[in-house]
Amino acid sequence: MIRAVAWIPLARSRMALCSDQLLKVLVIGDVRVGKTSIVLRYVKKSFIENYKTTIGVDFALKTLQWEPRTVIRLQFWDIAGQEQTRAMSRVFFKEARGALVVFDASDWSTLESAAQWKRDLDSKVTRDSGQPIPALLLANKCDLMERIDRERMAPSLDEFCKDNYFTGWFETSAKEDLNIEEAASFLVDQMMSQGQDDFKMKDVIKPEEKTGQSVTALCC
Repeated sequence: MIRAVAWIPLARSRMALCSDQLLKVLVIGDVRVGKTSIVLRYVKKSFIENYKTTIGVDFALKTLQWEPRTVIRLQFWDIAGQEQTRAMSRVFFKEARGALVVFDASDWSTLESAAQWKRDLDSKVTRDSGQPIPALLLANKCDLMERIDRERMAPSLDEFCKDNYFTGWFETSAKEDLNIEEAASFLVDQMMSQGQDDFKMKDVIKPEEKTGQSVTALCC
């Protein structure tokens, strides 16, 4: 952890120490399970019915005021689900701090693929301590399922997450905006609980500086 401290005479102003955390989040899973829709819903509060399949990797950035003096910048890596993309996964996964592994709840063949994505993730990226990074399983498109089927799904996914070392799971719908915010907040909380030594710290902003366009300034 790098921490820069600015000392300001008390007669002028009180010192404020602010941190700016950059967290890389992977969004992985098969083609057409709704990865891009989830990112768009969370970052831009929008949903597009028809969109082009991601080729390679797309990026999105979301800024959060996590605590009064802590700003988090979530950098989402929306990784294409094609087989050829998996060959590049080691490059894409590097320095990730968390992951959303998505499957289509209306197509359970994508659940086994989610397990494969998770195994690939665990083999290629870990926390500084050597432990797996937090990874949530998202049962997306649950709006296409009957309520009784959704209720029956829960015990199976509890066991699936235990067997595959997921941090937890959420049923989500990017279309209906169901549990997108909740799942992302839970993942951020898990990443932050790893300990600040895992994260980069930005410089402190002095109170008298003009910081209208600075992300860090939001917490001062």
